[in-house]
Amino acid sequence: MQRDPAALKAALADLEQRDLKRTRRVMPRADLVNFCSNDYLGLSTHPEVVRAFVAAAEKYGVGSGASHLVTGHGIEHEALEAELAAFTGRERALVYSTGYMANLGVIGALVDQKSVLVSDKLNHASLIDGCRLARADSLRFAHGDVAHAAERLAGADGATKLVITDGVFSMDGDLAPLPGLARAARDANAWLVVDDAHALGVVGARGRGSCEHFGLDQDDVPVLVGTFGKGFGTFGAFVAGSADLIELLIQTSRTYIYTTALPPAVAAATRAALRVSEAESWRREKALTLARKVHRALRLPGECVSAIVPVIVGDSAQALRASRELEARGLLVAAIRPPTVPDGTARLRITLSAAHEESQVDTLIEALGELRG
Repeated sequence: MQRDPAALKAALADLEQRDLKRTRRVMPRADLVNFCSNDYLGLSTHPEVVRAFVAAAEKYGVGSGASHLVTGHGIEHEALEAELAAFTGRERALVYSTGYMANLGVIGALVDQKSVLVSDKLNHASLIDGCRLARADSLRFAHGDVAHAAERLAGADGATKLVITDGVFSMDGDLAPLPGLARAARDANAWLVVDDAHALGVVGARGRGSCEHFGLDQDDVPVLVGTFGKGFGTFGAFVAGSADLIELLIQTSRTYIYTTALPPAVAAATRAALRVSEAESWRREKALTLARKVHRALRLPGECVSAIVPVIVGDSAQALRASRELEARGLLVAAIRPPTVPDGTARLRITLSAAHEESQVDTLIEALGELRG
């Protein structure tokens, strides 16, 4: 783009004309019931989580002061990493500042320009950007297609190979076929990297995510990425795996080494959120029950396996219109448009939470039914 004010205005006008311009809302809004937050378990306002945050802030302050490898790594980070390793059934875990940084950091640390990356076509933008920045040979396979992934691997001759996928896809709410991808990766001597941001805390008999759902362990999924800003209601992310993997990331992962550590108060709050998620399993069950209720009432295709319920509209303008009509009724449901989703698949992305009341969900179902005719 030219360094010209007119070029900026033209680019913005083009987005507006194609109904792709995004708008920020100032939240929270007491007049709206939020059906697009990722706070699936309702833990962001849980008293125990809030108390842990406040107590740690009073004790340690509001910032960590430096990167982990200088002076930013504290008692709360160390304890959180040990608890995350136990929670996920891995040898070690490493806390990152964000999920975006975790995905960029782990891919960048494992590959070089002679590597081959095989990734699901609908992966999150952070995984896509991790592949781009790695400057390795990057191949995509059709969404959820194990045979296509195996075919891509068979045709690749890189010294290092990675198979990369979301566990639960954030815009569709469906599960990746992890058992098949694990077999394909093992047969090709490749790493399997799973970003389980939208599954941890929600999916699985104990909320351990998509790996627990499928009965997969560290050998099956050697690189597991998770975040705290979804099911656990706080902020930050982690990578879990073997002791050697984590040590390699500490030594070479640029997005870990060269950034300020997560505030200790956030780490303390996340530890509390982990405890609550395990002790109050009804939260996971309620979020999933409500999601299935919406899915069933709207007669949507497929199976509801997460707290995410997408209603495909197709046209971006129509999706925006539906979102505004719902907002006028006091219901906040975001319209998700390209490039976040493929062209022609603009949608209402509905997320359910343990914080929702049954009556609020009934109101949503009624409003959606009227909008859909």
